[in-house]
Amino acid sequence: MRALKWILAISGLCVALAGCGGGGGSSNASTSSATTTPAVSTAFADATATPVASGSPNTVPITVSSFSSVRNFPMVSVKVCGPGSGGVGTTCSTIDNVLVDTESFGLRLFASVIPGNTSAALTRETQGGQPVAECVSFGSGNTWGTVQKADLVMSGELASTLPIQVIADPTLAATIPTGTNGCLTGDDMSTPSTLGANGILGIGTSPNDCGVDCQNSIVAGAYYLCPSTTCSVAQVAVTDQVTNPVRKFPVDNNGVIVEMWQVPDTGAAKGTGTLVFGIDTQSNNALGGTGATILPTNIWGDMDAVFEGRSYSKTAFFDSGSSGLYFQSTTLSKASNGFYTPAAPTGLTAVFTAASSAKATIQFNVSNGVTLLNSGNYAFNNLGVAMFNALDIGMPYFYGRHMYYGISGMSAAAGVVGPYVAYTSS
Repeated sequence: MRALKWILAISGLCVALAGCGGGGGSSNASTSSATTTPAVSTAFADATATPVASGSPNTVPITVSSFSSVRNFPMVSVKVCGPGSGGVGTTCSTIDNVLVDTESFGLRLFASVIPGNTSAALTRETQGGQPVAECVSFGSGNTWGTVQKADLVMSGELASTLPIQVIADPTLAATIPTGTNGCLTGDDMSTPSTLGANGILGIGTSPNDCGVDCQNSIVAGAYYLCPSTTCSVAQVAVTDQVTNPVRKFPVDNNGVIVEMWQVPDTGAAKGTGTLVFGIDTQSNNALGGTGATILPTNIWGDMDAVFEGRSYSKTAFFDSGSSGLYFQSTTLSKASNGFYTPAAPTGLTAVFTAASSAKATIQFNVSNGVTLLNSGNYAFNNLGVAMFNALDIGMPYFYGRHMYYGISGMSAAAGVVGPYVAYTSS
C-alpha cells in the first residue's frame, strides 16, 4: 500500500529486508561471494520498446543521472503554484529532481526545496482549526509533514487545488509520532539527501494514498491533527487526502505510461525516457492495439506471483521507485551486502497472477551487482538485490519497455478498467 524501495549508494544494505523494506549498498562495495555460479550467460534478450518524444502537452522527460548518490532513480520536474492560480503567475516555482514512483500515490516535496514565494502561497489543510499532518512509511523510512493545497503543472497538464505533503515543514511544531499510534518503525527522511531526491511523485494505480480506510476509521501511522507539539490520529475525508495528481487532470486522468530507452547491459551514466499522461486519450498513449500484456491488480498495484517455487500473495509488483530487482533466490550467488553476483549474466523467470487470474511470465536479467556499482554508472537494467518478503520488479525492468498504470475505477478505450498494470517490450 505504501511501499517505496530504493538503493542508496551511501547507506548499508539490509539483506533481510523484512525489517527495512528497501535497501542500499555501497557504491564501492567489493565483497566476495559465498558460492559460485557457473560463468555461462543465460540472459534473455533485452526489451526494445522506445519512448515517444516528450514535446507533447501530455508528456514530460524522465532522467536517471548522478544528481545524487542513488542508482536508477527516475526524475522529473514539477511546477508548483498557489492553489487557484491556474498554474501561472508569481506564486509558481519549478522543482527539479522529483522521483517518479509507481508504487505510491501523491506528490510529496521537502519544504526546503519549495521557494519562499510558492511556500507562502500554499494553503494549509486544517480540521477544526487544527493543522492536518501525515506520516507516510516507505521501504526505508518515513516522511512526516503537513498536508497543503497547491496547483501542480506538468507540461500542459494542470491539477488544481491538489492536496500534497510538505515534508519536514518547519512550521509544524510536532515531531514525527512514535509508539502505538505512531509511524511505522524506520528512519525519519527529513532532508532531500536522505531520500536522494527533492520529493516523490506518486502516480500508481490508486487515486489517493489511503482512501476510505482513513476516511471511515482511525488508521495509525497515517493522518494526524497537530494543534501543538503533540498529535492525535485523525480521520480525513478522501477528497482532502494526498491525491494522485493524475486523477486531478481534466482530460488525461485515467493513468500513466513510463517509457524508458534501453541501456547497455554494463550500465550507462545516464538513462532517459518519457512520462506520458493518459491511456487511450491521445494519439501518443494508445493501449488498445499494442498487444500489451494487461494485468489487473488490487487498488495498490499488487499481484500474486511464484518465483523459484515460492509463492507471493499480493506482494508482487512493478515499481519505478525501486532501484533494483528485489527478490529471494537460492540459486544465485550474492555478496555479503546483499547484491547478487552471478559469474555471468543470468536470466530469471517469475509467473505473475493478476486479480483477473490471468497469468504472465516475467523474464528479467541479473548481472554481478558489485561489478555494476563499481563501474560508476547510474542506469542499470540488471541489478538484483536480496529481499525475502516480496517480489519487487523495480526500475531495471522498465528500460526498453512501456509500463502502463491504470488508475482504479478509470477506463481506457482498450476496454480495461483500472486498477491494472500493462507493458509492452518491443
